[in-house]
Amino acid sequence: MILLITPSANGQQCAESLYAATGQDTHWAQTLQEGATRLREQTYSAAVIDQFLLETEPQESDQMIEHLGTAFPVYVNFGVTGMERLVREVRSALHRRRREEGAARRAVAEQMHSEMRETLTAMLLSCELAMSVPNVPNPAAEKIRTIDNLARELRLRLEVN
Repeated sequence: MILLITPSANGQQCAESLYAATGQDTHWAQTLQEGATRLREQTYSAAVIDQFLLETEPQESDQMIEHLGTAFPVYVNFGVTGMERLVREVRSALHRRRREEGAARRAVAEQMHSEMRETLTAMLLSCELAMSVPNVPNPAAEKIRTIDNLARELRLRLEVN
């Protein structure tokens, strides 16, 4: 979803154009307060913000910006920006957002794989050390071998992915 924040009389037309160009529902807020309320209520992929509002209402703009969440901000001067440029700017912002989300997901996945490999290595080492203790009872040794086998299986699955 896209949030369009502008007092412009063309706001509804801009929202409809953005919907037609991106396929994403577009909500129109005429004030920064209304925009902040909508940002608190829903999650948006982009927030198109009229620069005029930012300049004339700096305190309200700071409050609204605090509620952006994951919405990618797009600042536009509606006085000089035509519909084609608006659509281009929003598409570009949505593309950047997708790219950044993908990079963040990959970084988190890599971090998780790294932490899991470290944990599995510690488990395997602990199993080896436990098995090297003299006079380990057979039932305990079997449990240790089972844990060792499961840890090795998990490590193989991680390496495949």
